[in-house]
Amino acid sequence: MSRFISILMTAVLALCLWTVRAEAETENVSVKLEPEVALGAYMGLVEEHLEGILRTEKVIAGSIEAVSGRWELVWPLLDRFSQDLPTDATLWFMLPNGRYFSTATGGLTGQNLSDRPYFPTLTAGKEVLGELVISKSTGQRSIVVAAPVFASDGKVIAAIGVSVDAVKLSELVDSRMTLPDNAYFYALDANTKVTLHRYPARVFKTVSEVGNDESLGDDFKKVMDKEQGVFDYSLNGKNMASIFRKSPVLGWHFFIAQDVK
Repeated sequence: MSRFISILMTAVLALCLWTVRAEAETENVSVKLEPEVALGAYMGLVEEHLEGILRTEKVIAGSIEAVSGRWELVWPLLDRFSQDLPTDATLWFMLPNGRYFSTATGGLTGQNLSDRPYFPTLTAGKEVLGELVISKSTGQRSIVVAAPVFASDGKVIAAIGVSVDAVKLSELVDSRMTLPDNAYFYALDANTKVTLHRYPARVFKTVSEVGNDESLGDDFKKVMDKEQGVFDYSLNGKNMASIFRKSPVLGWHFFIAQDVK
């Protein structure tokens, strides 16, 4: 019976991975549309990529391999998933005490995730989608997507996480869009921290740090409570016109901006 379940799990996982690949291939079409349509396509691409990761994580979290709590059993599933992601993501398997195994190291790391802000969320049995961290395993600027693993009695016994390289995800978006040289996309979290950007050097900086002007951060905060709109601002001597929309999935604000000569 357990062999049958394992075979079934493999088939389900294969279907999830096929879906992730199919979505990526479907999205592999340059976007050269009106700004509002391009903004919607950009936001949808990012949402679907991260939500697709979460869906696959949840399938793996429900497998007998993950519920066993044994890295050597769950590792093949995570390794396969890692190879199918186009954003060079690191996968990890966290124990309740915060110690974790990683596909980047191939086994147990010498580090602990109990100090991460998302740790209480996972141990409380809730999912994590879009937390920003510097990866302990790789040092990369990462976007965390994670799902708890439950025992049969409902107790959280582990968690499966994916640390998506924010720069790689930005590059993926850039490859799918055709924007003029004087335009770019970016996304901000609630603290005006850059989560994604056409220019990788700006990823994980705050708006104030990008513009070398603390007042710029205050200007952006005025639009962060709006769902969508237009926003004109000055950045390093350039007059910028932008449109934005808030993602109901991630809580980020997505922007497309253009230098107005």
